[in-house]
Amino acid sequence: MKKELYERELYRMQTELVRLQEWVRAEGARLVVVFEGRDAAGKGSTIKRVAEHLNPRVTRIVALPAPTERERTQWYFQRYTEHLPAAGEIVLFDRSWYNRAGVEHVMGFCTKAEHQRFLHQCPIYERLLMEGGLLLRKYWFSVSDAVQEQRFRRRLHDPTRRWKLSAMDLESITRWEAYSRAKDEMFVHTDIPEAPWYVVESDDKRSARLNMIAHLLSTVPYHDVPPPELTLPPRPPNSGYQRPPRDLQSYVPDHAAGLTAD
Repeated sequence: MKKELYERELYRMQTELVRLQEWVRAEGARLVVVFEGRDAAGKGSTIKRVAEHLNPRVTRIVALPAPTERERTQWYFQRYTEHLPAAGEIVLFDRSWYNRAGVEHVMGFCTKAEHQRFLHQCPIYERLLMEGGLLLRKYWFSVSDAVQEQRFRRRLHDPTRRWKLSAMDLESITRWEAYSRAKDEMFVHTDIPEAPWYVVESDDKRSARLNMIAHLLSTVPYHDVPPPELTLPPRPPNSGYQRPPRDLQSYVPDHAAGLTAD
């Protein structure tokens, strides 16, 4: 997709996301969007575009670290439940409770019994959320093995992206088939009518972002919420207050002034 076309359509959709946000806030709705998929499938960059122009007090990104020792003794869904939205909020899960069906299962971080218990409980858990009035959307970002490897190589040599690459990511290359089996089994148990999975083809990141956002907008029955009318008040006249001399303050050096076009 050409960059100019992509950026124009992205901005239009981001404007719609702001409208969606205002509807969520005005109606007291609760929206959860789950982003899952293989490593380097484009989940993080899509979340960034979704949240870019939204109010961080309304829309939160949840990307949980590995569970603590205490959290490992809790009911599995407990640590995720506390991050669910209250009325008027949106939560974007950058990976979610589906860790148990993916990386934890494939890498042996949970037992077979825990994995099977998850597959049994997850549809029940999600039905309870939906019955409670929560809006849940689940997206699986699908990337080919060749494109995933290309993205890993770019991360390996780009100092601004190197932090995105971990030993766990590299392990996913050698366990490609195991992750495929885990994903397929997960879909069998958790692709339910109340909360279906939506697959996003993400070899082309620009198209993937637009497709995902367009679908999300099409599935939520939002409408325009007129913003309150605001007018700038006149600036009051100076009352005679004298500011302290500027040389008493410490300013950052003007690095930008020393830059050249070269």
